[in-house]
Parts: sequence; structure tokens; C-alpha cells
Amino acid sequence: MVHHTDKETLTAHVHRFTTPDTVVYTDGWRGYNSLDRQHAVVCHKAGEWARDADADGVREVHTNGIEGVWTTVRNFLRPFRGVHKKFLSGYIAICEFVINLKSLSVNFIRTYAMVFDTTS
Repeated sequence: MVHHTDKETLTAHVHRFTTPDTVVYTDGWRGYNSLDRQHAVVCHKAGEWARDADADGVREVHTNGIEGVWTTVRNFLRPFRGVHKKFLSGYIAICEFVINLKSLSVNFIRTYAMVFDTTS
């Protein structure tokens, strides 16, 4: 999560969290134009949502993955009925943790339950 979407902020963020051989797929926001990564763009403004860049019949250029993540974040936040922007990054971090958690172990659930146990 970044607080600004200007070119400098986005470029620094992408470069910090990706390796030089990463292919970055973005929408047409001009803040991404100076990325030093292989970069493919879909232009939502022109009605483009996915593109078959190499004519193999597969629309490999899209932003559906990250849009799906933001749908997950929205659904995760819904029970809270709104959160203060001061705490939003913390809620997103928890949601990210849950997304990245590949399997729930008994020990994880036991530890999680102990943290939030209010009966003692």
C-alpha cells in the first residue's frame, strides 16, 4: 500500500518489491510509465480489459489478479462497516496474511484463538 500514486512513489515501490526480471501488468495510469521492468499495459479508458499480446489465443495482459485481490480486501473489510484510514494499512496487512496463508494448521488456529481469548 502506498499513500501517493505519483511516478516516483510507484516506481520506487515496484522496484523495491520485484526483481529485475519481473513482468509488470498495469492499467494505463501514467505513474507506471518509468518502470525499469518489462511492462505490459491494458488501457481501461479505451475499453480494453485484457489483451492477447502475442497472438496465441490467450489474453495474458490483464490486471484481473490484482483486481481480485482488492475484491478480497473489500469483502474482508465489509464486516467492519468501515475503518479509519489511520488503521487501513493494518487491516490490509491482516488480509494479505490470510491470502498468503496456504493452509491453516491446528497450531495456528490454537495460537490465534489464544490471542483473542477474552474469557480469561
